[in-house]
Amino acid sequence: MSQSKKTISKIGVVGAGNMGSGIAQKIAQEGINVVMLDVKEEFVTRGLANISKILDEGLERKLFTPAKVQEIKSRITGTTDLNALADADIVIEAVFENKEVKSDLFGKLDKICSPATILATNTSSFFVREFAEKISRPDRFVGLHYFYHPAKNRLLEIIPHDRTSKETIEKSLLAAKLHGKTAIVVKDAPGFAVNRFFVPFLNEAARMLEENIANIPTIEEAGKKAFRIGMGPFELMNVTGIPIAVHSSNTLGNELGPFYATSPRMKAQMDKKENWDLSGEVDESKIQTVIDRFHGVCLGVSAALVDEGVATMEDTDRGAKIGLRWTMGPFEIMNKIGIDKTYSLVFAVTEKYPDFKMPGILEKQKKEGKPFSFSCVDLEVKGKVAYITINRPEAMNSLNEAVFAQLEDRFSKAEKNPEIRAIVFTGAGKAFVAGADIRYFVEKIKAGKIPDIVSFTGKGHELYLRIENSKKLTIALLDGLSLGGGSELALACQAIIATPAGSMAFPETGIGIYPGLGGMLRFALNAGSELAKYYTFTGATIGVKEAFDLGIVTVIAEPADVDRTIDDLVSKGRPDKYKKREIPPRFKDMAALCSRDNVSKLLAGIQPEGVGNELAAKTLKTIGYKAPVALRLSNEIIDSQAGKPMKEAIAIELGRLQEIFSTGDALEGLSSLGRKKPEYKGK
Repeated sequence: MSQSKKTISKIGVVGAGNMGSGIAQKIAQEGINVVMLDVKEEFVTRGLANISKILDEGLERKLFTPAKVQEIKSRITGTTDLNALADADIVIEAVFENKEVKSDLFGKLDKICSPATILATNTSSFFVREFAEKISRPDRFVGLHYFYHPAKNRLLEIIPHDRTSKETIEKSLLAAKLHGKTAIVVKDAPGFAVNRFFVPFLNEAARMLEENIANIPTIEEAGKKAFRIGMGPFELMNVTGIPIAVHSSNTLGNELGPFYATSPRMKAQMDKKENWDLSGEVDESKIQTVIDRFHGVCLGVSAALVDEGVATMEDTDRGAKIGLRWTMGPFEIMNKIGIDKTYSLVFAVTEKYPDFKMPGILEKQKKEGKPFSFSCVDLEVKGKVAYITINRPEAMNSLNEAVFAQLEDRFSKAEKNPEIRAIVFTGAGKAFVAGADIRYFVEKIKAGKIPDIVSFTGKGHELYLRIENSKKLTIALLDGLSLGGGSELALACQAIIATPAGSMAFPETGIGIYPGLGGMLRFALNAGSELAKYYTFTGATIGVKEAFDLGIVTVIAEPADVDRTIDDLVSKGRPDKYKKREIPPRFKDMAALCSRDNVSKLLAGIQPEGVGNELAAKTLKTIGYKAPVALRLSNEIIDSQAGKPMKEAIAIELGRLQEIFSTGDALEGLSSLGRKKPEYKGK
């Protein structure tokens, strides 16, 4: 069995400082046993105390229960004995940035650890290959670069070197997914992807101060506005430590040349052993000049690293948004300010720093005179199986026009490939698909273009029907949260493989609309109209076990067993997804609650009788928070669709879209999402 198919049950972390303890905490939080090691007991004790402190903060914020905290702590073993790591699946080094110390550690681990153990470095300064070359398992060596704070920041850069095996990369990706990280695979190059443009952001701030372009408060404000972030460069350096910024810029400067070299002003501040003084007045007249300089440097560097093949445009943007919490990624910013302006700002940087050359990708884009286009849906073929991955983890893989167009394109390519027997749909990161992009609906309603929504939804239905009726086996890999249109995509597939992390829900009536991509229809065909109404009205989460018991999920599999499960499904052929089945007893009250007579009472605000009092009261209360028009239309549509052929049933659903999106409740619900509790007026 290859490494990638083996489960990951134990991870070692060497280094119990802020980084190491944070990595260990995150791994334990996600259900994996972790051994945290340091050279002295006092360091291990301090690391465990750091973990307890952060977990206690989570307890105060009600992110964890006391029982959950104890469960997390029970998975963490602290030790000073390297032999405790012998049987670990992966060992992650997170000691301070000293090449000799790291090399010595890997030499010891190479001798102690099982031949199957993957060794990983969390270095941010050194080439991954430099450590791999000195051990006997270079094929099982990789960079895993975490971002601060690793228990909270979701980004993980996976850095293979030239000799890292494909199995090691796959197992690293599996490990990332298992402990809740969004991974980007980047080249073994100075600064990797994110630090390559983030460190020059900090450095350029110090250079502008040095050149008297503006004072610290002005540069801070401009930095926050340039990338729509909460902290400017000087505050960021104060928080993470000026020596770290100096060390990182020294490394980049040594490898890449004077443009990246440390600003003397930054070095002087480190030598003073003082934080930057952020006090003073902001000079608004200088803000744009500073923004332009930041954009010229950061966008230019981002284009250069993509030019060099360090990372893709999409992953570079992803790294900025997830790792640095920028509102937009560098290439999205380039599109927003325009390619011509981007080119002129980067050209100014090349004039100022002669060793920094204009990236070819920008030259090409300027000649084409159009914005960058992004891939948000990936197609990968492994043997006889095509994997279509919606790759927008920073947006929970939400669906918009571009995603649907690319889904259709990738699906068509997979269908036309005669070698392919099965097509698997999956989502990157922690979500499968978290529904449609709500901004699209809001913009269309405000612009008076509701027919565009109807057309967009109609095309979605056409694609979902093709997926459902494909001659190739279509499988949804439900390995995370799915909402609305995502749950509807899963239901359109011929089979659903769910991991324990999977879930489904239809929250639409809570935001003023109804599920518009066949979710009510397909759920009813699986589990009956009554349960379709219950889950549509309440928006209740449908867990993996519930969905399996209802026959909606075909099989439940652990993440490490997914490949084998897919192979099994392919060998068995297309299942009968709508075969008649008995509703399990525990769902009977939910179904009874939404019988025709009881639904009339629920929608009138009257508690039905003849079902469990507690369930009836809870359901009535839940429905009270939903949009009345959306509830009424959902009920009518589900009733009208019953017994109709698929295409006719879909036409009924599409036929009410203009009506629902024209209501004040729809605009109120969609606009309120994530901001405030909507106030519905029933019209």
